[in-house]
Amino acid sequence: MSISSTELLNNSWFRIGVVFSFCTTIFVSACLLFFVQPLFAKLVLPQIGGAPAVWTTAMLFFQVVLIVGYIYAHLLTKWLPLHWQLVTHLAFWMVALTFLPLSISESWSYDASSSTALQTLELFALGVGLPFAVLSANAPLLQAWYARSGGPSADDPYFLYSASNVGSLLALLAFPLLADPFWGARETSNLWFLGFVVFGGLLLISGLVAIRGSGGSLAPVTANISYSSPKLRQVATWVVIAFVPSSLMLSFTTKVSTDLGSIPLIWVVPLATYILSFVFAFAKWKKLSAESLRIPMVLALAVGVVLLSDLINQHAAPIIILIYVPVLFVIALYAHRLLYEMRPPAEQLTVFYIALSVGGAIGGLFNSIVAPFVFVDEIEAQLTLILASGLLLLTKASFTPRNMAMGLLASYPLLIIFGVVGDIKPLGEGVLRLVVATAVLAAIMFFFRNSPTRIAVLVLVLMLPAIAPKDNAILQDRSFFGTHTVFSNSKYRIYQNGTTLHGWQREEDFGKRPTPLSYYHPEGPMAQVITSDFGRQSDSIGIVGLGTGALACYKLPSQTWAFFEIDTMVDQVARDPSMFTYVSECAPTSETHLGDARIVLAQNPFEFDILVLDAYSSDAIPLHLITKEAVEMYTERLADDGVLVFHVSNRYYDLVDPLARIADALGLNIAHQFLQIDNEQRDRTGASSSEVVIISPDKARIDSFVDNGQWQLVVPDGTEPWTDDKANLLSALKFLKDENASN
Repeated sequence: MSISSTELLNNSWFRIGVVFSFCTTIFVSACLLFFVQPLFAKLVLPQIGGAPAVWTTAMLFFQVVLIVGYIYAHLLTKWLPLHWQLVTHLAFWMVALTFLPLSISESWSYDASSSTALQTLELFALGVGLPFAVLSANAPLLQAWYARSGGPSADDPYFLYSASNVGSLLALLAFPLLADPFWGARETSNLWFLGFVVFGGLLLISGLVAIRGSGGSLAPVTANISYSSPKLRQVATWVVIAFVPSSLMLSFTTKVSTDLGSIPLIWVVPLATYILSFVFAFAKWKKLSAESLRIPMVLALAVGVVLLSDLINQHAAPIIILIYVPVLFVIALYAHRLLYEMRPPAEQLTVFYIALSVGGAIGGLFNSIVAPFVFVDEIEAQLTLILASGLLLLTKASFTPRNMAMGLLASYPLLIIFGVVGDIKPLGEGVLRLVVATAVLAAIMFFFRNSPTRIAVLVLVLMLPAIAPKDNAILQDRSFFGTHTVFSNSKYRIYQNGTTLHGWQREEDFGKRPTPLSYYHPEGPMAQVITSDFGRQSDSIGIVGLGTGALACYKLPSQTWAFFEIDTMVDQVARDPSMFTYVSECAPTSETHLGDARIVLAQNPFEFDILVLDAYSSDAIPLHLITKEAVEMYTERLADDGVLVFHVSNRYYDLVDPLARIADALGLNIAHQFLQIDNEQRDRTGASSSEVVIISPDKARIDSFVDNGQWQLVVPDGTEPWTDDKANLLSALKFLKDENASN
């Protein structure tokens, strides 16, 4: 006896099963989608390097393929009957299986003479393109199927997007916290392959459930005479709204990384906050609405204005900087709930999700590609906050001269408090001024809560001073690696890249051969190696990481030196005698090889007596430059009795033990020195504390440095060395090691 579709749909167990199958399928799909992005990036990094074109192109690739996947889902649901949608999607899934497990062809090699961007696109397209495209289509496609399934709330399937974002959030946290520390990239790739196979089974079940529950109505959406395309203005509105939280999330990531420092995994917090806002915004909670979020949105804008003003600088307390997280959450939640309330009927949901993906992609392109070319300072957050205030105008706009005048009038006392106009010495420069500014601004904006025009004008006026170019720096520019600032104090010319000090030079040394300072001062560990008897007898010396070029002033006329630098702007600054004169005075003819050092060294037959690796002192560690395979390649570029010099001074990571494990695995000899410089000595001499590791195939060479009493041999701890396949950067965190030591 067969059961009719009507009887089936009235069966409570079937209805529960429909919801469960679709939620599980879309959850697993989202997990795989978010997991594969960092996984494949880790697989390709050693082969193609860490140049900016690699990262921006990879991001562009994933965003474009996501849009392609959404368009594919739209066309599939619009033109094919339901059963052919399932057959077609399963066919693509089966073809995608042939690309797995994820890997890089052994025959592939980077060609320095060709476009890095094109090679990156080729590598990602051939390696992960089809599996990623299949997964990217599932959020709109499965919701469209659910709308035909007859399940609970089938006429409004957008709640499934919450399940999708829960999967995205868990995958985002699982990769750095679980997969990366405990499994290698290859093992993780195999597990991901297994997950992709399981997803195929879930996809089949969901498709069959949709067909069974459709009651025989398998025709494409276009067969429904009620279908109509959304108006272009509506689509544009969706795109703009989606742009705001995407851009703000990336802006706050950059802002927090710059002000607080690139604390490990700092990027996870804003991205997780952004995804969490989707989870709440698309849930079917009647009490949650854009209107109920109006007051929190107004207060978040007020706090955001203060955070992005000149009242906050990089010396602000971390607790203040972390306020960015709730501000981002409230603004993103408001924007995404606004999108939810503007959602179209189920027949148009694929167009809706295309618009969301386009808006998110434009946000990514604006922050990562457009802004570094257009702006000399990081002002994307300020610009996006102005646009965020404009979201209030979508529900209650009142453009009248009175409202605009009221906004301008209210901004004047705030400009005084912010220190832009007049003098406010009684408030001082500290926390009191910050608290007063926040309280007054929040009170005014709360009073204006029902007049979004006044709020928008207020935000615009208060953000203009923060957007205006600064004129107190000798150089202020930016590259894909962040902002570059050169400035002077009473004694030194200083070069800062984000929160990392590249070095400094005495002002009085301009016009003569300068003395190296900061980490590179004559008594420092790096100088000890280069100026030793062995160093003076060396014919060829390589320096990875140029900075201000301070080490160049240890070059002897008989020596050949080569520099390796990934950021073109760093090379330009170091070689400009109006900025710094280390290179121009001491090594003007020494060549700088631009690009990722590991790639450049691997593809050219260099041989050095001393190779200095000075790429680990910034907050973000280029992990592919400190693995077993990388050190083995450095050794191949070294003379038999040569020395590798690793500068590992770092605020967050202790890299001595990882290097000791690598040296032990490769049969190399290793020693270490930490030179502590107190504040008085630093002020007097311009020197900085530094930590340096030396490695050599020649035991006698290392012993010669240890014998002078300043270097100590390093004993490996016996754990596995970092490799391209498996490297747990979190294990090198200083605060974790200190905690383990205390226990």
